[in-house]
Amino acid sequence: MAPPQENRMINRKLAGGIRRRTLLAGVAALGAAGVTAAGTGCSRVDVSGATGGGHQLEDLRKKGTVRMGIASEPPYASINSKGELTGEAPAVAKTIFRRLGVKNFEPVPVEFGALVPGLHSFQYDVIVAGMFINKARCAAVLFSDPDYESKDAFLVLKGNPKNIRSYADIAKGNYRMGSGIGYAEIDYAVGNGVKKSSIQTYGDQIAGMEALEAGRIDVFAGTALTMIEALKTGAHPKVSMTAPFTPEVDGKPQRDGGGYGFRIGETKLRDAFNRELHKMKKSGELLRIARPYGFTKEFQTDLTAKELCKK
Repeated sequence: MAPPQENRMINRKLAGGIRRRTLLAGVAALGAAGVTAAGTGCSRVDVSGATGGGHQLEDLRKKGTVRMGIASEPPYASINSKGELTGEAPAVAKTIFRRLGVKNFEPVPVEFGALVPGLHSFQYDVIVAGMFINKARCAAVLFSDPDYESKDAFLVLKGNPKNIRSYADIAKGNYRMGSGIGYAEIDYAVGNGVKKSSIQTYGDQIAGMEALEAGRIDVFAGTALTMIEALKTGAHPKVSMTAPFTPEVDGKPQRDGGGYGFRIGETKLRDAFNRELHKMKKSGELLRIARPYGFTKEFQTDLTAKELCKK
């Protein structure tokens, strides 16, 4: 995950602001590597010098420590008030790396937009931030398969008095919608007939809840996981969240997922990581680990990095 929100734009355009769903982090990384990135047809950037699938897994086992690049974004990954690494992504990654023979973990906190450049400059060994997988980022990062699938949801007044459950409902009722700057939800809404003039943008979900309570908007659209986290504060008792859903545009589901990022060329490490991840999915262990962070069965996925790298 991002808080800074999640990053998927319907037509994968570049938009203002670095968000989990936008492409800018991936494009910035390509620029940092000295490569011009276009929205399509990007060639892969190998800064590792790895050959034959790479040797990073062997190196990590020898060192006994893996450095994890994180962006402080609950519930994906963060450092808590006690200075401890927490979140869904670190919890899953720790389990997998222990099984791969790496026992110690060193978090390296950076801004979300600096995650990919930091991986390229060897500040850490793996991105552990629930980063969304998309075509531009796949030119710069070797991704694991996703361990979660993102869903959208709406923040509404308690009881959902206007019965808003889809972007089509917003358009039909000509309701005033709020969302974040650069959020993909704006594109989803417009794709379902919502007028741009009826959409207001806010800095985060907290600002959106305040706008709801003040009557400036009728609904705030964002990703379910970030809203679940925002509601935990309990500071906005008049606001509730609708059930998570997969948005559609022109009848097509807009599916996205996040995973773990490795340097291009380190396929042995990525493949070993994937094998353990798939075992955890099959056994139900992944859900048990992720559930305390708000990741319920609705967020499990059968998507692959190969599929998402085409988007």
